[in-house]
Amino acid sequence: MSTAREIEKAIRSLPASERSKLLQNISDLFPELSGDAEWERIIADERPRPALTELLDKTEAEFR
Repeated sequence: MSTAREIEKAIRSLPASERSKLLQNISDLFPELSGDAEWERIIADERPRPALTELLDKTEAEFR
């Protein structure tokens, strides 16, 4: 399989039980989908994000 479309087609052709197994193990295949890894990527990204900063400031203020 050489393209994402071929992979998608193969996944769609799997029986439901096999798709379920794949879904349970998807984070092993794509560690970037892990919530912690994604937050680490966001935190390490130095680009300014005013809307995200504002949202986080509001959220933090609500829990004080």
